Amino acid sequence: MSTVETVDADSGGSLHQRILSDISEKILSGAWAPGHRIPFEHELTTEYNCSRMTVNKALSQLAKAGLIERRRRSGSFVRQPQSQAAVLELHDIRIEVEALGLPYRYERLERLKRRSNADDRALLGLSAAGSLLWVEGLHFAGEQPFALEQRLINLSAVPEAGDEEFLEIAAGPWLIGRVPWSAAEHRIRAMAADEVVADALDIDPGAPCLVVERRTWSAEHPVTHVRFVYPAESHTLVARFTPSQG
Repeated sequence: MSTVETVDADSGGSLHQRILSDISEKILSGAWAPGHRIPFEHELTTEYNCSRMTVNKALSQLAKAGLIERRRRSGSFVRQPQSQAAVLELHDIRIEVEALGLPYRYERLERLKRRSNADDRALLGLSAAGSLLWVEGLHFAGEQPFALEQRLINLSAVPEAGDEEFLEIAAGPWLIGRVPWSAAEHRIRAMAADEVVADALDIDPGAPCLVVERRTWSAEHPVTHVRFVYPAESHTLVARFTPSQG
């Protein structure tokens, strides 16, 4: 027997996705610090007017993603980040834009389902050819382009992504809500904007840009490779570290 969840008209997603997004935002923005107790399941059920199963599903995925720790009889708590890479991987650009006090908007530029080529396999770390999804989109801060996103998704690892259009929601938050990642790799570099990047970000060709590339795996299966390109003058990477307990 199937169950139908209430649809949130504002986000275009299910209540399950809304709960994931709301709790992730509070954790990643620092509103809920490590050790903070997440509201109990019955409290979230009342707040979102949904079933206990919907709440449990959202909390389970947050635990798999490493954002919260579930303790029997005690409830769920925000986990102490194990590494800055984990925080970066789960970071939602929408949160960053809204922290600036600006309205956020995402616009898909291109979506293409195709067979992987040699370059794709090198980026994703695939040993054999297969189906993938290419998605390119723009993140806006107010009326100004904030970041260009170019993403490859391995459809053998996430076949349901092939049915998503990603017109109003970026692929990153969508993947976080559905695929528990087990490893991530980041590469950060500078580049001069070429014609394509300059046109997308509304900057001059040759203008300095910051590029963040990342790959993620789930149970050793490559999931996605994404490249974010930011105008260098408007973006800064900040990391906070605490002493390890090893």
